[in-house]
Amino acid sequence: MKIIFMGTPNFAVPSLEALNEKYEVVLVVSQPAKPEGRKGILKNPPVVLKALELGIQLFQPEHIKNEYEYFKNIKADMIVTAAYGQFIPTKILNLYKKCINVHGSLLPHHRGGAPIQRAIINGDKKTGVTIMEMVKKMDAGRMYASSEIPILDSDNNSSLFEKLAIIGKNLLMENIEDIYNGKNEGIMQNEEEATISPNIAPEEEKINFNIDARKVFNLIRGLSDEPGAYCEYNGQRIKIYKASIEKNDSDASPGTIINIKKSLIVKCKTDAISILELQIPGKKRMNVKDFLNGQKLLNLNDIII
Repeated sequence: MKIIFMGTPNFAVPSLEALNEKYEVVLVVSQPAKPEGRKGILKNPPVVLKALELGIQLFQPEHIKNEYEYFKNIKADMIVTAAYGQFIPTKILNLYKKCINVHGSLLPHHRGGAPIQRAIINGDKKTGVTIMEMVKKMDAGRMYASSEIPILDSDNNSSLFEKLAIIGKNLLMENIEDIYNGKNEGIMQNEEEATISPNIAPEEEKINFNIDARKVFNLIRGLSDEPGAYCEYNGQRIKIYKASIEKNDSDASPGTIINIKKSLIVKCKTDAISILELQIPGKKRMNVKDFLNGQKLLNLNDIII
């Protein structure tokens, strides 16, 4: 079987590796390199690095919608995608016998570009992976297989990505031949249960302490390690990567630092958050113990927003 694989982040790498071991991956399609850091050095996504390592033909279009003529010349049996990051036009999908997607949610819940992050942020108790048919409407195709796992308080965006990447790879390899041969015809999604999980907007990364501590805790986990939730103090952005919930019934205003000796605890509308890992401007990410050792930025009863 000849396969075109489309993917971008680490989530997609295990699926690419497994497909390449058993089938002929004739082309890998991924997002273009993007500038990163202060110097704006171009950095290729993980799938590109893996494709180069495996010696597979690589294509990184800025806009895949303009590349129909290119794909007309690529002979393959099916397309497999995993967190590619662009809509694939129907006319390109129609060039191949089967087109399937490894999606990081239990469809029809969390259709869209940020299903894993939003599952954590929303406080979902479980998530998973669905192998689905690619159609014109976003993540709305027939479902061929799914597998679920619980979301633990110890999970964050990065750890859940890693877990689901392996689950997705295994689910894909268990079902791909039956899907291709028509033995697995899939089932339709229930549109009434569908929810959308769009990419995280920059304004959503800011912490609002005037809510329940559990919701703040979920936001921090959902955005860690990337892009990182943040708050501000005197115009300086403080990123918070790890925290825990602290029971607290004080009448301090939300955002007030209520403990800064051996721990850094911030009052929320209900209960409080103990900050465990953070990053201040000009410094690397650090645990709270290292931050509190000699820091002069924050004081007891200061309010961060």
